[in-house]
Amino acid sequence: MTRPQWLLSVACVALCMTITALAADPAPTSQPTTAPATKPAGDGETPTDPLGRPGLMERKRLTDGWLEFLQQASEKGVDVTLGLTNVYQENVHGGESTHRQAGRYSGAYDLEIGLDLEKLKLVPGGKVYALAQGSWSQGIDGPSVGSLFGVNCDAYGDLATDLLQLWYEQSLLENRLKIRMGKVDMTGGFQCQGCPVSFDGNTYANDPTLQFLNCALINNPQIPFPQQGLGAIVFTEPVDGFYMSAGIADANADNRTTGWHTAFEEDANTLTIFETGVTPTLPSANGPMQGAYRVGAWYDTALPGGDKWGGYTSCDQMIFKENDNKDDTQGLGLFARYGLANDDVFMISQFWSAGAQYQGLIPGRDNDVLGIGVANGQFRTIGFDYDTGELTFPKGKETVYEAYYNIMLAPWLSLTPDFQFITDPGGFGPDASVIGLRLQITF
Repeated sequence: MTRPQWLLSVACVALCMTITALAADPAPTSQPTTAPATKPAGDGETPTDPLGRPGLMERKRLTDGWLEFLQQASEKGVDVTLGLTNVYQENVHGGESTHRQAGRYSGAYDLEIGLDLEKLKLVPGGKVYALAQGSWSQGIDGPSVGSLFGVNCDAYGDLATDLLQLWYEQSLLENRLKIRMGKVDMTGGFQCQGCPVSFDGNTYANDPTLQFLNCALINNPQIPFPQQGLGAIVFTEPVDGFYMSAGIADANADNRTTGWHTAFEEDANTLTIFETGVTPTLPSANGPMQGAYRVGAWYDTALPGGDKWGGYTSCDQMIFKENDNKDDTQGLGLFARYGLANDDVFMISQFWSAGAQYQGLIPGRDNDVLGIGVANGQFRTIGFDYDTGELTFPKGKETVYEAYYNIMLAPWLSLTPDFQFITDPGGFGPDASVIGLRLQITF
């Protein structure tokens, strides 16, 4: 990380501490100041320091919520999260080059602020959310791999701290109806019975900070999701376990700007998307096993040509549960995605992915997660016929195989070795083998 990036990280921490300090009540002066005696940790008890706080490796956050400021702020309706992701990747065989150093080390820091306007006694059912992010490095795809999908979906390039999301959400009809508008991210933002949905969500393949790193195993790359920009989403769950959602967004959005200049100009383009699904449970000896089954369709006016449409599905299902604790997610889950689009106007005509996740595979490591996945895209590649002097569009494909093991060293700290094998990167490049290591910290 460069010196300016360290300074921005320090500035983010200072801002968060200021906000949470203002939101928290000052300590009453009438209370005794003597700290409680340290209690030895017994079986099933959390070790504490002389002030009664959890030990370093038992905290949910590295700073223990900045000396409990965050807990006090959250109780009043202000939630603040600061996270840092560091990724090292290297192409060890094949691809474009195994010697290029560019992009091997990348990372991003995220500052999230959520305001529960009901807890703040301002607007019943109202919420405000803001996400600011800074990052460094584009990753190794360009110089080393040549992948169309992207082997590191957490690599955003050299960016200062930008405000990526800022939206307002209103819940109505006892949370059966939610309306969100502002600068939004269309790649998943609601939950139905605890499952990520709306749009193209997935319980086991949706988060590059904790799960897979390859973009093809985070979201369906066939869906032309724009960058974060102006948009609106309506989500409804009329009955438990069944939902519908529709959204419209600026197809030409630039997440570094407010979006007004692209959303409302004369030649503005939009992405319209609709999704519906169910979130059933399967019975087992250890209790219900959660699943989610989603289907959606999109239309993008920014694409050239005729029918600018596509359809997709995404599903996940737990198939083995280790114990009967309803809040314990240890066990085996499966996932799959599929997409179809008009290849006359879109690069990828078909896409599919599938895989599995097991939490708690090793005895005594209940929070560790093993994931394996494969993804394949069929797409056209622009070529040039030197005999005829015309452009050609030969069919190509890229297939990704990825395995990771997320080691939860502490609730605030995880370390993830990762391996990827990419066949035909970009549709025709030499096969590549990529190793990686990810470090995730929550402050």
